[in-house]
Amino acid sequence: MASPARLGGTVRARLRPAAAASVRALARAAGGVRWYATTLMGDHDYARYVAHLARTHPGTAPETERAYWRSRHDDSTPQARCC
Repeated sequence: MASPARLGGTVRARLRPAAAASVRALARAAGGVRWYATTLMGDHDYARYVAHLARTHPGTAPETERAYWRSRHDDSTPQARCC
């Protein structure tokens, strides 16, 4: 019968590709969750705005990112209301 150390090396060698595949799958899933969360929170909105502006209005300078977020926040939460 083979020694336990020798068997361990063989088993370990067979598990490495499986472990690497598991790590890659986990990293890919984490990347998907990160993409979903950042898209849901609107992190890509300014880049989308700049790309849209360049496509539809070439030559027009986009507002700064700070001004974009300020106007977006002001549009979604108006301060003056009558009711």
